[in-house]
Amino acid sequence: MMRVCLFPGTFDPVTLGHTDIINRALPLFDKIIVGIGINPSKEPMFSAEQRMQWFRDIYKDEPKIEVHTYDGLTVNYCKTIGANFILRGIRFVSDFEYEKTIADANRTLDRSVETVFLTGEPQYTSVASTIVRDILRHHGDASPFLPGAVIKTLKGY
Repeated sequence: MMRVCLFPGTFDPVTLGHTDIINRALPLFDKIIVGIGINPSKEPMFSAEQRMQWFRDIYKDEPKIEVHTYDGLTVNYCKTIGANFILRGIRFVSDFEYEKTIADANRTLDRSVETVFLTGEPQYTSVASTIVRDILRHHGDASPFLPGAVIKTLKGY
């Protein structure tokens, strides 16, 4: 059975913290599907198409990575794409408490999907999309937190 993993998030924008988790998860799974969640109640800074393109550029030479958008319950989307794992990155203990609550709910909804947590590398613990968006909104230099493919497209922000 293939080990298919969904890495869900908004990725607004894609950060080095996100790519750290993906890169370290690559040996663990046969396929990682990056699922860009579309939440109608959130207004993202970057379009879903832009976020998908960043992942495609970053992982153009990695056949194990796919990127899609989805809406609705993450655990239901897992069924749609045949994923039996959900990948989540943990920076702090508070992240774990929040993520464990979601993982427990997902397990209640579908026992065939297991959540896997990877802790972020220490140099990326301060990297949060919210902080990066704030830096960009105030015309600061967010490049220390971002992959090259993202930096290249940010001239207009």
